[in-house]
Amino acid sequence: MRRRATALILAFILTSASAAHAARPNIVFIYTDDQAAWALGASQHPHASTPHLDRLVREGAYLVNSFTVTPVCSPSRASLMTSRYGSEVGITEWINPRKEAKHGLDPDTVTWPELLQQHGYTTGLVGKWHLGLPDKFHPTRTGFDYFMGFRGGGNSPQNPQLEKEGKQQKFQGLTPDILTDHAVEFIQRNRQGPFLLCLHYRAPHARWLPVAEQDWAPFAELDPQIPNPDFPKLNVARVKKMTREYLASVKSVDRNVGRVLAELDTLKLTSNTVVIFTSDHGYNMGHNGIWHKGNGHYVLTEPPPATKHIPRGQRPNMYDHSLRVPTIIRWPQANIAGTTVTNTVSNLDWFPTVLSMAGAEHLIPKTIRGRNMTPLLRGKQITWDNDLYGEYSTHHQSTTHMRMLRTPRWKLIRDFLSPERDELYNLQEDPAESNNLIRAATPEIKSVLARLQKKLVAQMQANEDAVLQLPSASPQD
Repeated sequence: MRRRATALILAFILTSASAAHAARPNIVFIYTDDQAAWALGASQHPHASTPHLDRLVREGAYLVNSFTVTPVCSPSRASLMTSRYGSEVGITEWINPRKEAKHGLDPDTVTWPELLQQHGYTTGLVGKWHLGLPDKFHPTRTGFDYFMGFRGGGNSPQNPQLEKEGKQQKFQGLTPDILTDHAVEFIQRNRQGPFLLCLHYRAPHARWLPVAEQDWAPFAELDPQIPNPDFPKLNVARVKKMTREYLASVKSVDRNVGRVLAELDTLKLTSNTVVIFTSDHGYNMGHNGIWHKGNGHYVLTEPPPATKHIPRGQRPNMYDHSLRVPTIIRWPQANIAGTTVTNTVSNLDWFPTVLSMAGAEHLIPKTIRGRNMTPLLRGKQITWDNDLYGEYSTHHQSTTHMRMLRTPRWKLIRDFLSPERDELYNLQEDPAESNNLIRAATPEIKSVLARLQKKLVAQMQANEDAVLQLPSASPQD
């Protein structure tokens, strides 16, 4: 009788442990650097080659209106981790190691990897951090049990200097491949789960080459289609060259994502692992005459002259191509394969969404800005505000205080330091954002401006944004 009771107790413990593990799926969060939403086969780009990411689209949910709230590295990463705007955590521009060596994300700020640790997850970050160089900002003090990668923003696409086991080491090979090697090792070590792996590639950030021969081959002789070859004074030859190299770098990421997916398949972890793919911000490649992201550079044979706060050749911006990011979620337990989500979401939303997926909704703080996306993924009919607020205060190549309010139809961008740079676009009629309507005097435009301005200022007030104290922060006439 005692043997039977012991067996029943053991069976109950094993069943409970199995159920608990199923309620806490493994999570692989893949994060690229500078990858545009258009740089994906599923986006119907004529040349993007991403078969493994396209597989994720087929097996998961494709979020086609996914954005970052700041279109540059460090503040975007801070918002990802904290679900707060960069102005709220003191990171409004990419952290320059030469000028801001002591700057970083306050380790007392709560992050979702930290809460997953509390929920029983083994957490690891492989790749780029860019939220502070000093030890006090180290990823292991902000929610990660394991770190292998680089703390700064820059690195080489080949033979990189990386940190492993707390020591800087020179690695031989291609950087995306090396990072993937260590990501796979982390999965193997922690296969019993639950684990969180954040795999932060630097690709396809420039410098794009070298890449593996198999990644370069489809583009070596390509004469690529570009979005606007007739743009006045566009350096078409340069845009085409950069497009070839950029897409090859994207393909190198895709090939390595395929290696991660294959390892999950081999270890029979696929059915209990959430895979998320996204990027820190978007990218322009000749769009509107620029390349790069929110701190864009003109790619023209004759750039416009410098202004008081904008050096010649620079085009700080909040174009959709800078803000929109490719986003895919494969969540086997939710039965979302082949779905498309059209609601507007942002990188602020990952915090509550990942915790919800992990069965840790009770740990979600009330102070965060993001919203739980899981009802959207499950196809539930819920009230969802599709307006998007964004911000970007540049202070390296240029000096600006840009704030943005975007609706599915309209976009208002105000530069509170240089009001002559304010912009208004009708996104439905002008998705390329080529016709600035800010000076139009029609009743409709005046009404739209007043409505967007009111909501923009309300969010700035909620954020306690110091930019509101500038003399130029008065309402538009």
